[in-house]
Amino acid sequence: MIAKDSHPTCPVGEKHCEYLDEIASLRRQVRELSKLVHKDSLTGIFNFRFLIQSLELEMERTRRCDVPTVLILADLDHFKQVNDTWGHKTGNDALVQIANSIRGVVRKLDIPCRFGGEEFAIILPSTELLVGIQVAERIRNTIQQTPLLTNDGEINLTASFGVDVYVATQNETPELFIKRTDLYLYQAKTDGRNCVAHATSERIKAESNITAGERNALFNLFRPDKKR
Repeated sequence: MIAKDSHPTCPVGEKHCEYLDEIASLRRQVRELSKLVHKDSLTGIFNFRFLIQSLELEMERTRRCDVPTVLILADLDHFKQVNDTWGHKTGNDALVQIANSIRGVVRKLDIPCRFGGEEFAIILPSTELLVGIQVAERIRNTIQQTPLLTNDGEINLTASFGVDVYVATQNETPELFIKRTDLYLYQAKTDGRNCVAHATSERIKAESNITAGERNALFNLFRPDKKR
């Protein structure tokens, strides 16, 4: 018999059983591989694949339990300049530090992910919009106050944030929710960077009766190509 969370025990009482040792080793490898599938190899936080899976689950929880889900999108400002000036290794170090700053602020139940490139996403389950905005501000402030230490000195980092919330009266896919939040991230970039742009309670109420198709049409109409 193999105990769930311990080393396997031999069914005939032997102190050493090479076959069960091998099973235990394989079980540990499966657990590690499962983690790797969902983790970003550079930063150690969750990857885009896990973001979509988790967002779909949390949005379903919102619809069933009527508890809001907040999504935060964050983008490191002037990342190309960091890479061009100090090199890609320093750029990677900056991304790792941003991920660590996010982890230092969010709760254990929150889901920080690397969205792609220099962009990050954080899912805040069972969270009101105002709280999500406050979390984004804390992360933004932490990043701003934590320069990246290099052999050539300190590099000041900042990031821009977009925050939106999904409520039970809305009807959309995770992809549309991400698009909606990305509009606020784009707004933060155009507002001068190193700031948080977010939805309002009034806008959420106004959009509650809009269909997913109508909302997608609005995104395509108003969303310009982004240059960050």
